[in-house]
Amino acid sequence: MSSADALKGLRVIDLTRLLPGPVATLRLAEMGADVLKIEAPGAGDASRVMMQSETDQLEGRPSVFYQIVNRGKRVTRLDLKTEAGRTVLSALAREADVVIESFRPGVMERLGLGYDALRELNPKLVYCAITGYGSSGPYAQLAGHDLNYISYAGVLDQLASRDGTPVLPNFQIADLLGGALSAVTQILASLWHVARGGEGRYVDVSMTHATHAHNIVAHVGLVNDGNAPAPGAGLMNGGAPCYNLYRTRDGRWLALAALELKFWETLCTALNRPDWAKRHWSLGQAIGGKDAVTLTQELSELFATQTLGEWIQLLEPMNCCVSPVLTPAEAAQHPLFNPEAYATEEHDGADDAAPGNVDMRWSDSQP
Repeated sequence: MSSADALKGLRVIDLTRLLPGPVATLRLAEMGADVLKIEAPGAGDASRVMMQSETDQLEGRPSVFYQIVNRGKRVTRLDLKTEAGRTVLSALAREADVVIESFRPGVMERLGLGYDALRELNPKLVYCAITGYGSSGPYAQLAGHDLNYISYAGVLDQLASRDGTPVLPNFQIADLLGGALSAVTQILASLWHVARGGEGRYVDVSMTHATHAHNIVAHVGLVNDGNAPAPGAGLMNGGAPCYNLYRTRDGRWLALAALELKFWETLCTALNRPDWAKRHWSLGQAIGGKDAVTLTQELSELFATQTLGEWIQLLEPMNCCVSPVLTPAEAAQHPLFNPEAYATEEHDGADDAAPGNVDMRWSDSQP
């Protein structure tokens, strides 16, 4: 069932920039919320020019990055350093349900627009601050980006090759999981509290703390063994033949995730190797042990005999948790994802907008 109108009528003021906050409000907008994105005069959100193509530069359009994470929102400009700008924002906050910002801790307070000031105007307001390291504490004022957050959280250490070299991910884990998703979760929980008659709430989302809390498998290792599993030694980082990556004849990669015995047995049958069926972690095979290493090598040699397409044609219908490692371009064209659903939309406000071009009043429906 679609949730496209689940938040219809919810009024959100978005003061965020770059990735975490804009994605959080994007998700709210996708569920029907009326999101008003407010940018500073001049350059505005830095994502307008980040990864901007030459064509967009020449034609005066903001980057595709900006357009993707801000689609479905209204956009205007306010200078919060002026009394006029602060007055407008205060008026909007009186009628808003949610304010979300991602400034350094203390910035909104110095402007006279922090939670304490805004809740005086609107006691039911849910105010969400997305920060790198929390709104208080010794690291609160420390600058950072996704790479810094996942390194502090112990996550980057877990994204490593077998020799222990950390891998630089092109997926912003802390920004999206620690920031955007955590913010949406906490905002919706606070709105539920308000809906039941409670007062508004201040939501402090620390991307580093939230990412650290999600590092579950590493935490299990700390409790059980005093250390997180070394690369290639854990159940889900290369220590189990049934949960691993294998190179195919054409230099592509196959992802095998037959964690449960039933999937492993199906795979072994499909590979015409029923003798491998008993060599599984759930039947006592030592994770990262000698037999696991040997079997991983045997599987590597077998998967190297055919192309990725040939293996997928054989194994995907068997429903044994085997998948191709697709490129983003391939994923976009895969039957799982309908490219038509992500066709370029006419974005109301994606281009530069002056306050006079935007209806600054709250509407009863998503514009």
